[in-house]
Amino acid sequence: MLVGFYGLMFLTHKLANSPAGILAAFALTGFMGYTLGPILSSFLNAGAGDLIMLALGGTALVFFCCSAYVLTTRKDMSFLSGMMMAGFVVLLVAVIANLFLQIPALHLAISVLFILFSAGAILWETSNIIHGGETNYIRATVGLYVSLYNMFISLLSILGFARSN
Repeated sequence: MLVGFYGLMFLTHKLANSPAGILAAFALTGFMGYTLGPILSSFLNAGAGDLIMLALGGTALVFFCCSAYVLTTRKDMSFLSGMMMAGFVVLLVAVIANLFLQIPALHLAISVLFILFSAGAILWETSNIIHGGETNYIRATVGLYVSLYNMFISLLSILGFARSN
């Protein structure tokens, strides 16, 4: 799954300046939707469809609030780039550690950090689009989509964890 995700992500960024970039973006988003299917199915089979809707609403609320903040204030969020890189490294180390440790509290902490990271990415990417830092619509769209996907999955994970206790 990770090979498919990162491979398609690389392909999308490589082809972003050509018409084939649109097809690569469709392939990436289709693959991500395909991987989301079994997760949503397991929640629905467990009778937790309400959690899916709650995670969807929470994701939408965070996205609209972050985007509205940047759009109304016109604030340049480029100062977040250093923090985003540090957050990425922390998340990467935590995810790799949790592959071996399998600690539920660490999994919960990773989900919370992914939500914060995704919110920061939405702020940063939206600001980048507004201020001309990102002029390629394919890269901008994919960046926002991946942030929304990660936030939705993380919210779903937290809500599922809360429901199981």
